Amino acid sequence: MLDQYAVFGNPIAHSKSPQIHTWFAQQTNQLLEYRAILAPENDFEASANTFFAQGGLGANVTVPFKLDALVFANTLSPRARRAGAVNTLQKGKNNQIYGDNTDGIGLVRDLTNNLNFSLAGKKVLLLGAGGAARGVVEPLLNAGIAQLKIANRTPEKAQQ
Repeated sequence: MLDQYAVFGNPIAHSKSPQIHTWFAQQTNQLLEYRAILAPENDFEASANTFFAQGGLGANVTVPFKLDALVFANTLSPRARRAGAVNTLQKGKNNQIYGDNTDGIGLVRDLTNNLNFSLAGKKVLLLGAGGAARGVVEPLLNAGIAQLKIANRTPEKAQQ
């Protein structure tokens, strides 16, 4: 049986994650299955429990479940704890689920390493204040930006 991985979301049919991760696996000679799972908006926990009970080893989490994944994980990385959101779940020893947030570090590394773009001293406008935004604020600040403005449909959420 192939190692099982997934991305959870709702909606999720548009996700390119299965194709991208399958391509990465082929490039690195890994045998795995990566699929998209449409979880009910009100029951992420049941979908995630089923996936891991059936042998799932890890998952990415997208809209609208990053806060649900924070609660679902047994253990959190310092990044996930500080962000208050989880986008990556990994099954560990004794079936414990480890939650991390790689949104921000991934964004910053892509900008600085792949695009050779320095964030130091820059003014940044962040559109949205959801789970992904929670994960990118700290890494952006750590990259030395001069100013961060958050725009959101509901100003109260942006203030949080």
